[in-house]
Amino acid sequence: MVLHQCAKAEARPLRLADVAAPRVGPGEVRLRVSACGVCHTDLHLIEGDITPPRLPLVPGHQVVGVIEAVGPGVSTHREGERVGVPWLSSTDGVCDDCRRGLENLCRAARFTGFDIDGGYAELIAVPATSAHHLPAGFSDRHAAPLLCAGVIGYRSYRLSGVHAGGRLALFGFGGSAHIVLQLARHEGCEVFVATRAEGHRDLARRLGAAWTGSAEDIAAGAVDGAIVFAPAGRLVHDALRAVRRGGTVALAGITMSDIPPTPYALLYQERVLRSVANSTHRDVRELLQLAGQVPVQTTVETFPLEQANDALLAVKHSRIEAAAVLAVADPV
Repeated sequence: MVLHQCAKAEARPLRLADVAAPRVGPGEVRLRVSACGVCHTDLHLIEGDITPPRLPLVPGHQVVGVIEAVGPGVSTHREGERVGVPWLSSTDGVCDDCRRGLENLCRAARFTGFDIDGGYAELIAVPATSAHHLPAGFSDRHAAPLLCAGVIGYRSYRLSGVHAGGRLALFGFGGSAHIVLQLARHEGCEVFVATRAEGHRDLARRLGAAWTGSAEDIAAGAVDGAIVFAPAGRLVHDALRAVRRGGTVALAGITMSDIPPTPYALLYQERVLRSVANSTHRDVRELLQLAGQVPVQTTVETFPLEQANDALLAVKHSRIEAAAVLAVADPV
């Protein structure tokens, strides 16, 4: 499914097309894709909220598939292995950010389904370093959301500063938040979920949320940290009010509407407001290992590849209980 021009999802801008199979270069592997998660970032890209570096482009960065070809110089992977490919494709490895362990901020970073063609396709070629072995026990469709929703949620959770046994608030509930809730519950945290949709509240309660309701109804200072998943800047005030003194609010989205003017009293007492940008290869490895230990149960709704436009519309209008996934082949 190819994007030739950015447009609103309602215009159904993705087009089914036959394209040449990607070549496998040195240090790369080629996957036959079985499933690919549909992410809010895909929606922002397709609608032009973030500008793709080139068009036409194949989106998709929560990719699960089987390696069918290995390029020169690759010793870490073999044909027939099942792997997952996340948003981060490659970095330069030598800049100050990379040397500080912050490769997610590398200015030369390249991203799957953005700088290189992604997983809304039958075949994809990626650096072997971005093809991660998946934990046992996850079907292809249920593993796909781990690769971005899970990973960015995991990084946001760690940056929120909430420790085992603490209280965490989630603002907005979907593919990422439903995974974070399980990670936090696994570590003995109490989780508050603020979301408008009753279906999302039901799922949150089934997954162990201690409280569900509206953002403005969380008591002031009730939680140790918060993550804002919904791309609505107005929620930042509710999140800051909800965290205790010294607490952190992490903003998980790649884009967000403007944050309203913020009274200093909401930030005072050493509250912290921080964004979350991308993820590292280490984040992916840690999340996949933890997901297998919990084990995380992903809730997915699947669409055939050719219905990618329908999946994007369902994500845009919150018609998905948790995560949408494209069934590209016949996933196991």
